[in-house]
Amino acid sequence: MSKAFTKETDHDDEDGDDAGLPPLPAGGKNYITPQGYARLRAELLDLMDNERPKVVEAVHWAARNGDRSENGDYLYGKKRLREIDRRIRFLTKRLDIAEVADPSVHHGSDQIFFGARVTYAEESGAERTVTILGIDEAESALQQVSWIAPVARALLKARQGDVVRLVTPVGAQEIEVLSVTYPEPAKD
Repeated sequence: MSKAFTKETDHDDEDGDDAGLPPLPAGGKNYITPQGYARLRAELLDLMDNERPKVVEAVHWAARNGDRSENGDYLYGKKRLREIDRRIRFLTKRLDIAEVADPSVHHGSDQIFFGARVTYAEESGAERTVTILGIDEAESALQQVSWIAPVARALLKARQGDVVRLVTPVGAQEIEVLSVTYPEPAKD
């Protein structure tokens, strides 16, 4: 059978729109800070208004160059277009269900809620500082953890000075909350 009559498969699409990302808890909300929401929205708008039209134009140009089965520009462009469309679908879904929570409303509080920057001491004496954010915005390299992460779950609702139990794959340990801070409210 000629390749012209075979269906082009989307091997990358088999994993779904949010492959590799943590799922939302069943019945849970997709909490996100106003800054995180703005970043995701800006990414979505950039993909739709800038990146996608450029790739569509490149694919259109490559398609006019003849045999598509051996046209690298065309094949790469189609693949990139699928990636962009998958990311657009993902961002649209996540932004639709996002629950924007401003952590600055807790400024001055010593209790841990979403958006808190928490310093805690482990049993070993090591101190760690993490910021509890939404699953779509937390970056571990920046000492940010998702609110559904085990350490965040253990810390939520605790107060400065409390000792909480953290269950990890290597066993349970107690951690002590040393400090809790929130960003200052925006000045008008």
